[in-house]
Amino acid sequence: MRRAGRIAGVALVAALVAGTAMAAGEIRPMPRPQADPIPVTRWDHRRESDEWSLAAISALKAHGERLVETDPRDIGEWCPGYKRGTDASRRAFWVGFLSALAKHESRWRPAAVGGGNRWFGLLQIWPPTARHFGCRARSGGELMDGADNLSCAIRIMSVTVPRDGVIHASSPRWAGVSADWGPMRSEAKREDMRRWLAGQDYCQISVSPRPMQRPVPEGLMAGPVAPETRPEPRAIVVASDDTPPARGTARNLMR
Repeated sequence: MRRAGRIAGVALVAALVAGTAMAAGEIRPMPRPQADPIPVTRWDHRRESDEWSLAAISALKAHGERLVETDPRDIGEWCPGYKRGTDASRRAFWVGFLSALAKHESRWRPAAVGGGNRWFGLLQIWPPTARHFGCRARSGGELMDGADNLSCAIRIMSVTVPRDGVIHASSPRWAGVSADWGPMRSEAKREDMRRWLAGQDYCQISVSPRPMQRPVPEGLMAGPVAPETRPEPRAIVVASDDTPPARGTARNLMR
C-alpha cells in the first residue's frame, strides 16, 4: 500500500509538471509596439528636429491621447485625410501642426523670449499658463527646452481642442488652438499653415482600391451546367399485417 501511494504521488507530480510545461508552452511573447515614423515637419532643417518630433510623438501617446482621438469640426480644412487616418498618421499631423505653428511663434528658436519677457520657447508659452494646465515645464527657463515646450503645448491643446470641438474659431470667442496662440488669429498665417499641412502625405485621403474580379481557372470550367434532376417520388404502399408486402419495400429490406 505504501509503495502504491508513492507511485500515485510520483504520477501526480509528473502530471502537474507536464501541465505547467504545456501552459508555459502556450504563452506567446507580446508583439513589440511599432514606433511611429518621424513625419515631415517644418523644422526639419534644425539639428534638434528628430528630438523635437520624437518628444511630440511621445507626448501625443501619453497625455495627448485625447487630442489624437478628437475629430475637430474643421479638421477637413487642415488635414483632409485625418478622419480616415491611423493613430500614427493623426499623431504625424499634430507634430506637423506644431512645427508649422512654431514657425510663426519663434522661427523654431527654442530660446526665443517675447512679449516683454512673458512668453518663452518654441511655442511662446506663458509660465502661468503652463502652471495652470499642469505642465512639467513651469518657468521661463524650463520652457526654453524644446521637448518640454512641445509637451506643454500638447497638454494645453488636449484640453482646448476637445473642449471647443475646433482647431480654430473666432466667434463667439477665440476657440480651440486660437484661444491661446496669437498666430492662429491671423488669416494669412493660418492659410500658410493649412496650405503646407494639406500637402503632406499624412494628410492625404487614402482610398482602398476595389478588389479585381478574379478569372475562373480553366481547369474548373466544365461547360454549361446541366439542370438539376430529382428522382421521381415513389408511391407509398399501405399494407395490412395480413397482406404480404410488395417486393422491394422497407419491410422486405428489413428481413
